[in-house]
Amino acid sequence: MCRKGRVITHASEPLRRNLFLQSLSEEGQESVGKANDLDNVNNNSPAEIQDKDIVECLESDVQYWTDFSKVHYHPQSLYELSGLWADIQEFDNYGLGKEAFCGHQHGEEIDDRLRFFVEECDHIQGIQCIVDDSGGFSGVSAMFLESIADEYPNVPVLLYNARNPSLHMDSKGRKQAISHNLHDAVSFSRLSELCKLIIPVGLPSLSGSRASQFLRIEDEKPYHSSAVYASAMHSFSLPFRMKQSGPSAESIYTSGALDMYGTVQMLAGQMRQNMVTILDVAMPAPSLSADRAQQSFLGNLQPLIPDIAEDVEDFHAVETMNIHGAVTSGNQRASINDVKDAVECAYDNSVTRPKFSHLSASTCPLPIPLPFPMIFRDMVGQHGELLETPISGSSSRGSIEVHSIPMATRLRSSTAVLPFLERKLENLRRFGIERGAIGAPLLQSWGFGKDEVEDMGEVLSKMVTTLKPYPQYSSDSD
Repeated sequence: MCRKGRVITHASEPLRRNLFLQSLSEEGQESVGKANDLDNVNNNSPAEIQDKDIVECLESDVQYWTDFSKVHYHPQSLYELSGLWADIQEFDNYGLGKEAFCGHQHGEEIDDRLRFFVEECDHIQGIQCIVDDSGGFSGVSAMFLESIADEYPNVPVLLYNARNPSLHMDSKGRKQAISHNLHDAVSFSRLSELCKLIIPVGLPSLSGSRASQFLRIEDEKPYHSSAVYASAMHSFSLPFRMKQSGPSAESIYTSGALDMYGTVQMLAGQMRQNMVTILDVAMPAPSLSADRAQQSFLGNLQPLIPDIAEDVEDFHAVETMNIHGAVTSGNQRASINDVKDAVECAYDNSVTRPKFSHLSASTCPLPIPLPFPMIFRDMVGQHGELLETPISGSSSRGSIEVHSIPMATRLRSSTAVLPFLERKLENLRRFGIERGAIGAPLLQSWGFGKDEVEDMGEVLSKMVTTLKPYPQYSSDSD
């Protein structure tokens, strides 16, 4: 029997490309000779005016990371979780991510894409993973990392747990807060088992932190915070991309090349069995002037994760520092030897110093390309120098005014991370492990049995006891 009825079509307008993406498209057309007479029209207005329009557009219209990305991605680089139609705000816990990944053939398809790039390598140093572990993608990432551990057991994995400050701005009821705390503990425990070194990145308020003393950040804009975190990750990992020099060869441009395996062994190997590290940043790094050396590279290095103990005396601390594009008196580019001398002077004048430290240095600063947001304060000069007199009429400066900046980053293994770990352990024990725990049914709905939850507690407990070997951190429910 055939029934007739109305057919209603719902269609959404395609997303409009912003000025930045339009400019990239025009550049691509020009490169293959397809711009025709449009070039003459576009060139009637000065390039600087056009750049200002683009910057203003980015500051007001960015919604997705694709709005400001200028990378040409390989077809194998991007993968879509097909069949997942939930709003991203609702994809907010480990259980949803685990279910989404296991419910389809995602594993084999993602593995094939990674295998494609691994086979293109002559030698693979390791794998760097950047994971937004605040929601369902932590579950997706854990399943993917499990397959990496199985297929590449000898390849070190460095994991960045990235968090957006705006995630902490939404008011939550008690039920949501418990779910959030359990998710954090579960996600951190599961992901840490699948990597050699874990680097949490993300402050509840980047704008209110000392890490942004020379920056003007709007926490509600991931466009802003992602620029800071990406710059810190890029600077920390720069030694991985430096050319290894021979024992008798010295370069006037770089020093202290270090690969991923060496970094893992240094920070989480035999010297100290701790895999949870603290990423500090000075952005931009102040001058290397001799009278300001201690303040410049120790006092201005600030952590990018919350719940870190300050002024901790840890005589077993291990760290690796990278400084690139540093300037000295008169805002002249500092030499490699200038950097080494300044850092040594800073440690000599410090109350404590780590048991072991490694220094990498480069004369190349961090470039500030056009899509970079307007996050620099009015005392940051064209090359990242800190001005004594702020520039009038400009509260925020971006890529038009600031072309490059000196950077300093430090990755350290220290007992200062203990409060961060203790909070996660306490939340898991309180809401998920103890008898009558209010969050136990929630964990069960995520697919975790009692034994699995206790195992996750043991993982966190071991992290704590590694840095603070006291017996009261057992996760037993007795």
